[in-house]
Amino acid sequence: MLTAISTAFHKGGWGMWPILFVSVLIVAVIVERAVYLFRASVDKDKLLALLKSQVMSGNVQGAIKVCSGNPTPMTRIVQAGLMKFNKSDDEVQAAMDEAALRELPKINARTPYLAMLSNFAVMAGLLGTIAGMIKSFGSVGSGDASNKSTVLAEGIAEALNCTAFGIGTSLLGLLGFSLLQGKTTSVIDDINEVTVQVVNLVTSHRAQMQPTG
Repeated sequence: MLTAISTAFHKGGWGMWPILFVSVLIVAVIVERAVYLFRASVDKDKLLALLKSQVMSGNVQGAIKVCSGNPTPMTRIVQAGLMKFNKSDDEVQAAMDEAALRELPKINARTPYLAMLSNFAVMAGLLGTIAGMIKSFGSVGSGDASNKSTVLAEGIAEALNCTAFGIGTSLLGLLGFSLLQGKTTSVIDDINEVTVQVVNLVTSHRAQMQPTG
């Protein structure tokens, strides 16, 4: 399998190198984003249950420790609001909004590049295809008939391999983009849901929420 891929790569000519470069970038972005989003994921139901038990008992420091013990974008945003538990509702919300402005861009970072890189892979494959076809037609018009068929076959192979690798790389990027975008949306939706419920908890139980050593 690897031998066949290596052979096809070399037959694709110089047009394969930009496609290879883009494919490395796509894989790197997919792996980095997948690891980050996996670590940023939180069991929201479990987190809310822990926070509710602490908040409803008036132990705000316990709720803060729950967040600090599991540092993720969601818990850092919630912790920012809990740190303002003795302030007004607007200040609690403002603290969470400020933290969200720091955290949410990190969740969305680099994933949009996959769509651009996928388009670039197709264009690079098309460029290699055109180069291969130029080589093929150039051989047809050549006066040297001895190697005309060889050059023609090489040009067609170069064109088709560039097309195949370009489309394959693009499909990988688009698949990664779709999956990561879906996960990103899920993480952000969970953050929005949890932060709203925490704000409601803080505002409705503020009288009980006194620091406990």
